[in-house]
Amino acid sequence: MEEAKEDKRKVLFVDAAHFVMGAYLTCLWCITRIFIKTSSGRQRYNVLGALDIFNQELITVTNSAYINSFSICELLMKVSNKYSNLNIPITLVLDNARYQRCKKVIEFANECNIELLFLPTYSPNLNLIERLWKFTKKKCLYAKHYTKFDDFKESIDKCLGSVHKEHREAISRLITPKFQLFEETKLKKEIAA
Repeated sequence: MEEAKEDKRKVLFVDAAHFVMGAYLTCLWCITRIFIKTSSGRQRYNVLGALDIFNQELITVTNSAYINSFSICELLMKVSNKYSNLNIPITLVLDNARYQRCKKVIEFANECNIELLFLPTYSPNLNLIERLWKFTKKKCLYAKHYTKFDDFKESIDKCLGSVHKEHREAISRLITPKFQLFEETKLKKEIAA
């Protein structure tokens, strides 16, 4: 992270979000019952993203089917093409999804000269792009009804497309590279001795 702050390395946080067209409710307190429209079916819009938290650049791969190893390789190619002229190391921070840890993805990342840094299991709080997905749901999906799937996708794409422009200030407050570090505990030292 220190190298990324000094522009000596690109660090991108990678994850997939699966937005299902339906009701995204917020809190509603009401004396009378209110019926809220929702879409029928379970159409899903998948967004695989790589976010540079220092300048809010977002690279995405989207589809309505599945995110798999082919999607990851497509994202790796986009990242490689975008940053190949910088001549600095590129690191992608990922969770432990099976399709991200497979041999095909690891080999392709090596071909593209991209380092993959896998987070510890069950630690989504360390993957900062998770905060972007929450922001996206809140901004364009909560308490909104879309009758057409194309309108649903367009709303998500518009929100994500304006991350580094219109929403830059909100994103920079929400996604910060500050992690709380803990010193080695006394108990851990005693166990090690």
